Amino acid sequence: MARLRHGLECLVAERTAELKANMLKFVTAIASTVEMRDPYTAGHQRRTAHLAAAIAKELGLGSDLIEGLSLAGVVHDIGKIKVPAEILCKPGRLDDLEYGLIKRHPQTGYEILKSIDFPWPIAQTVLQHHERLDGSGYPQGLATAEILPEAKILAIADVVEAMISHRPYRPGLGIDAALQEIATQRNTLYDGAAVDACLALFRDKHYRLPV
Repeated sequence: MARLRHGLECLVAERTAELKANMLKFVTAIASTVEMRDPYTAGHQRRTAHLAAAIAKELGLGSDLIEGLSLAGVVHDIGKIKVPAEILCKPGRLDDLEYGLIKRHPQTGYEILKSIDFPWPIAQTVLQHHERLDGSGYPQGLATAEILPEAKILAIADVVEAMISHRPYRPGLGIDAALQEIATQRNTLYDGAAVDACLALFRDKHYRLPV
């Protein structure tokens, strides 16, 4: 009976791991369709996820939280599927209406993901990744303790990757400008501990975003 029980437990664990791996592959594939609509941001979600996971690891957070944060990073812009491609690729400045459509993508992403029974708060992290500590973010205007720790980390990874990378309306600003931005807004817009971890990765540990 003991051997049988052990065998069944191993089988359940193996099948659970397979299902989890397939779920992650499926969600990642769906997220990649968003980037296909906008060649300027191809790879943005993957690189943001990589940096967010590295920040979390630098902070000493657990492997389970890091796994969930990484997946949230991979899908954090999935809500842009509802934004017209001509707005995503517009070479000039967005008007108020166009920017308003862009600002809806966290809520749209949340609506897409909320019914999936993830073992992590993926939908809420996606919803909150543009929130800021001082309440100036969107879509809910959350502040400080109202924002999930995962979303605070993802916010930093997102802005750093975006500033480094080329966009249709501007060239890449470079890593120095990106790090200066988060350092200047430390504990104002961005979580201080996560900012320090990100700065240490680039300045002391020679971290580089994946290609």
